Amino acid sequence: MTLKQVFCSFTAAGALSMYNAAAAQMELPAESVDSVEWTDLDDFVFTKKRSGNLRISGPENSFKINQSELFRAACCNLGESFTTNPSVDVNYSDPATGAKQIKLLGLSGSYVQLLTENMPNFRGAASPYALRYVPGPWMKSISVSKGASSVKNGYESITGQIDVEYLKPDGPTGVAANAYIDSELKLEVNADANFHIPDGLSTEVLAHYEDRFMNHDSNHDGFTDTPDIRQFNLKNRWKYVAPRYIFHGGLGFINEESTAGQTSHSHNDMASNPYIIDLNTHRYEAYMKHAFILDQEHNSNIAVMANGAYHDMDAAYGYKGYGVNEWNAHAQLIYETDVTEKHNISAGLSYSHDFLGQRLRTVNNQTEAPYKLDDKENVAGGYAQYTWKPTESLTAMAGIRGDWSSLYGWFATPRVNLRYTPVENLTFRASAGKGYRTVHPWAEYNYLMASSRKLIVENLEQEAAWNYGINAELTIPIQSETLKVNAEYYYTDFLRQVVVDYDSDPHALTIGNLKGKSYSHTFQVDATYESSFGLSVTAAYRLNDVKTTYGGVFMEKPLTSRYKALLTASYSTPMDIWQFDATLQLNGGGRMPAPYLMDDGSWSWGERFKAFPQLNVQITRWFRHFSVYIGGENLTNFKQKNPIISASDPWGPNFDSSMIWGPVHGTMVYAGIRFNFGNRL
Repeated sequence: MTLKQVFCSFTAAGALSMYNAAAAQMELPAESVDSVEWTDLDDFVFTKKRSGNLRISGPENSFKINQSELFRAACCNLGESFTTNPSVDVNYSDPATGAKQIKLLGLSGSYVQLLTENMPNFRGAASPYALRYVPGPWMKSISVSKGASSVKNGYESITGQIDVEYLKPDGPTGVAANAYIDSELKLEVNADANFHIPDGLSTEVLAHYEDRFMNHDSNHDGFTDTPDIRQFNLKNRWKYVAPRYIFHGGLGFINEESTAGQTSHSHNDMASNPYIIDLNTHRYEAYMKHAFILDQEHNSNIAVMANGAYHDMDAAYGYKGYGVNEWNAHAQLIYETDVTEKHNISAGLSYSHDFLGQRLRTVNNQTEAPYKLDDKENVAGGYAQYTWKPTESLTAMAGIRGDWSSLYGWFATPRVNLRYTPVENLTFRASAGKGYRTVHPWAEYNYLMASSRKLIVENLEQEAAWNYGINAELTIPIQSETLKVNAEYYYTDFLRQVVVDYDSDPHALTIGNLKGKSYSHTFQVDATYESSFGLSVTAAYRLNDVKTTYGGVFMEKPLTSRYKALLTASYSTPMDIWQFDATLQLNGGGRMPAPYLMDDGSWSWGERFKAFPQLNVQITRWFRHFSVYIGGENLTNFKQKNPIISASDPWGPNFDSSMIWGPVHGTMVYAGIRFNFGNRL
């Protein structure tokens, strides 16, 4: 290598390092840059390949999924973004409505705080369907924090946080578009465009449309496997950057129509009165961020952030119905400074408002019994957090919140995170902390109305739980390559919990308070090998032990896989012209709710469900301004045989769509194309 080449290499690496440091100082995410190229000095090119999963080197057990990882699958929305990830699962809550939920540390997504750009979002009635409100091509990255995380963003994270970063208005200018279609005739089109206006101002427009043109019923039970969703999603975002001030704000709108239910009625006697599920949603969002840089030498800054949403949904489940007009607002003030290089202090105030004007229609002997109920909570609080970094090998972060709720009064949230690196290639982390959650039962569980079971809701308490975790990371050099090994264990202990009881009564679902004990133990080990010739392989195994008290009996949580094994591989040819991706999952079996005898004398279902495999593959061909990809999901063609109980008689006493534990559709193939024009390369 010549002297010019050596100088150019250090210059490129230094430029990338300085950019990331500056972004961190302003509490902005570092750009997800795949390569840095310098073509002067005899056209020497320096390239740095970035991994799709980036470990965040702080005291929390956190990692970032960037676009290169998201592009390894179709990734139509947030709910399909964790296909290749060993830590996060996404499962159907109910095949009739298409509701999905994230599972982290063996527990449902209601215990994961969902953020968009460090602000709480998609609360209440939006939570069962939030994963489809974030189109995949809009996302710049996803940050996942496990266990007790920072107290900055509130008290609601019990098993962790998931923070979505959208594409930025001040990113590279130009227009990008994506079109997707699959074998079930689902069409998606996405577009985003950036415009840079002089004097530090930039704007961005994000647009999304999807529709399904065919009702799919692969198991021939007369019900659609997935709902027909027609969605329009639009955002306009703005950013202004001055030497000591940054503004970021925008507006969003979602219009979604979802139709599911019976498609064929020849095998029942109510052909003139099919069971139909309709969900119509209108959602409006707005947000703003103001950052004031006070002292660059000490990274001192003040940030003022606020967001709000109006969510209107009208749902019909056969004769039953649920409607809601929901208002959410959140505001926070944050001050942060480095007192010295070893001491950082962060403090702030926050206020949240949730109001749900709800309309409920239940059925008793084919007669309507409509009534209204309002659900409202205001929470004001503050926090202080201290980070101590005496050496490069040790970091300690401790924080505490105090909040006052209009429903539950005062409560405190303590959390602590430690990071220790005794030797260069070995890092240990430990965390402990408390979390709380207010449950809005009808808003969060209204999809359970797609059943003949009577839905019983008790007077609910605020949920509270402790979470404890440890993990170890080891990097093993193998000649010029590296093998990264991670092992972790987390324990979640509930003091108070809202429990959905599927076991006590076969014709009723009770949403009530925990009467006994409830916990989750999760152990995971994973290893990743990345080579310099374009191959990356990850193998992982996770074991879940999740138990709760139902009707006075302490037993395994139903419809939850006992374990998960994952093997995923990605290979890129030289110059990244072709990319090949494959992911194989083995999802362990688990307990079913207590079965009962049907009218014909058969059992409703077995006592347990068995393990099942899933295989996904994708091939991508990259060009300068576009790429094309084809792929297949669930190529093992495994399907849950009877996801809907008594599907032939939806008006009868045994109809139930909540017994979902596996895939509801078989093999699906898809194809898509991505365009990139202007400077967006």
